[in-house]
Amino acid sequence: MGAGGGNLMMIPNGSDGPSSAKPSWQDPGHDSSQLERIVTTRRNELKFNAVSVDQRCVPVPNSISTEAQQRLHTAVRDDGMPLNALYPMPAADDRESWQKLKAAVDSNYAAPVSALDQAQDVKVTTKRIGSAEVHFARPAKPDRADCVYIDLHGGALVFGGGEASREGARIAASRCGIECYGIDYRMPPEFPYPAALDDCMCVYRHAVDTYGADRIVIGGRSAGGNLALATVLRAKDEGLKLPSAIVLLSPEIDLTESGDSFQTNKTIDVNLPNSLMSANLLYANGADLCHRYISPLFGQFFKEFPPTFIQSGTRDLLLSNAVRLHRALRRVGAVTELHVFEAMPHGGFGGTPEDEELAREVARFVNGALSQ
Repeated sequence: MGAGGGNLMMIPNGSDGPSSAKPSWQDPGHDSSQLERIVTTRRNELKFNAVSVDQRCVPVPNSISTEAQQRLHTAVRDDGMPLNALYPMPAADDRESWQKLKAAVDSNYAAPVSALDQAQDVKVTTKRIGSAEVHFARPAKPDRADCVYIDLHGGALVFGGGEASREGARIAASRCGIECYGIDYRMPPEFPYPAALDDCMCVYRHAVDTYGADRIVIGGRSAGGNLALATVLRAKDEGLKLPSAIVLLSPEIDLTESGDSFQTNKTIDVNLPNSLMSANLLYANGADLCHRYISPLFGQFFKEFPPTFIQSGTRDLLLSNAVRLHRALRRVGAVTELHVFEAMPHGGFGGTPEDEELAREVARFVNGALSQ
């Protein structure tokens, strides 16, 4: 449940009201193939002066734990290149290469997640709910038996299923002391948008029927944060009652990548050093990247929106996503918490005191929401 899922790439070695965070220049009528041209043209028209940064060395800070310092150190080569920057993503239309990359990543994804938390007190069974495969994780002695946490794994909307998803559900159930549904949602290249969101909706409806919406917390890491927020927006559109609360950890909620940190934290984020645009286009499969179900940052929020826990780090490539969503929610008076951790990259350090602190904050928030 914490951000400690670590590296994203573990390769071998709708309507928009005044409350929307959507930039005014992004016309929802444009499809994703036009997006880069729109951004470039707009910047050229405005003729804003850009900051020129000479080649520089960004040191590991001494303001974080020794363990976190070591994680940042080992994620970078001697020449300063983040190891995760060595593996470029294929073009969005290169289906065969994506299938090979997905197999390679998934084979290395689960072990680091499992190593973070050996939750032996949790029983996990796997079943299907409609189109979705779901890992039901239940503590031997749950703190509450009348509620559920819906957990959505990360992985750029392409990776992180299977064993990693199962282990993520186990960890969430153990740390929060309640049952967890870990949705092993379908992903591209075989199943692009809206398959993953459809799976999430199937499971959310089941949870509402089983527990009631006010006994549900839904959350996710990175890409899972995208789906968690998109599920709530779609549930609202479909007239369903909304969950008690939402947890978004380093959320990938703007697939247009329009925020400031996509430039300022590029390469500085050792876990996610470069753009995910190729994966974003693969996932969208021709749909508009600006649509609120694909980039839920651009959804319409309101004062009664479920209380939302948002987390990021100062080195997270997706930091702007967290900041912008927090401001969008605050502008309409919604309840929200923003937790930004010093020097933390996307997905967390992995097994450090900072990750444990985050896990405790999440458990506090979840249990507080379910105690109302």
